[in-house]
Amino acid sequence: MSYRLLVFDWDGTIIDSASAIVDCICAAARDTGIAVPPRERAAHTIGLGLHDALRLAVPDLPPERYPDFVAHYRRHFRACEDSMQLFEGMRTLLDDLSKKHLLAIATGKSRRGLDRALEAGDLKGTFMASRCADETHPKPHPAMLLELMAELKASTEQTLMIGDTSHDLEMARAAGVDALAVTYGAHAAEGLRACAPLGCFSSVKELNEWLKTHA
Repeated sequence: MSYRLLVFDWDGTIIDSASAIVDCICAAARDTGIAVPPRERAAHTIGLGLHDALRLAVPDLPPERYPDFVAHYRRHFRACEDSMQLFEGMRTLLDDLSKKHLLAIATGKSRRGLDRALEAGDLKGTFMASRCADETHPKPHPAMLLELMAELKASTEQTLMIGDTSHDLEMARAAGVDALAVTYGAHAAEGLRACAPLGCFSSVKELNEWLKTHA
C-alpha cells in the first residue's frame, strides 16, 4: 500500500480534546437547565455536525433552544481551549509525514474553530487542505473526503482516513477509502473495531509504526 493523501480528524485524533468537549457538553446542559447526558453518549457526538450532535446528546432539547445551548457550550469551550495540547508525538509524526504525503483535515469543528486551533498549534502550513462541518455535509456523509480528494487530486486508492470515532470510519467507508482508528480519543476500541479499519492503535507511537511500514 502507498497513500498519497492522509486525511486526519482533529479532535481526539491530533489534539487531546475529547474529555474537555464532553465536560463542556455536560456543563452547557446544566446551564440550559436540562438533564446532563451520560458521558459516553456525549462522547459519541464528537465529530458530528452541530444539529446531529445536539439531537444525540440532548434529545429532549427543543430545536428552538439550540442557540442557547450552543452559546453556553462555546463559552465553556473557549475557556479551556488554550489548555488543549497535541497528543504526545503527534507534531513529530505530522512533520515527518508532510515530507512524503499530502496531509488534510476532515473535522466536525467549525471553520472558525479549526482556523483558531491551527493557529494556536502552529500547524497552518502542515495541511494542504481541510473541510469543516459548517462547510459541507458533516460526518458520516462522505462529502468531506470526496471534496478533499477532488481538490488535492487523489484517488480513493491513494487516500487514507485517520480518526478516533465511528463517524470517521463510516465516512471513509462511504467514500470508498481505507481507514485507521485510534483508541486514545472519543470512542471505545470495541466500537471502532466493529467498523473494520485496517488498524486500531492505542497510541501515536503505534500509529507512527504502522504508517512507516504501510503508508
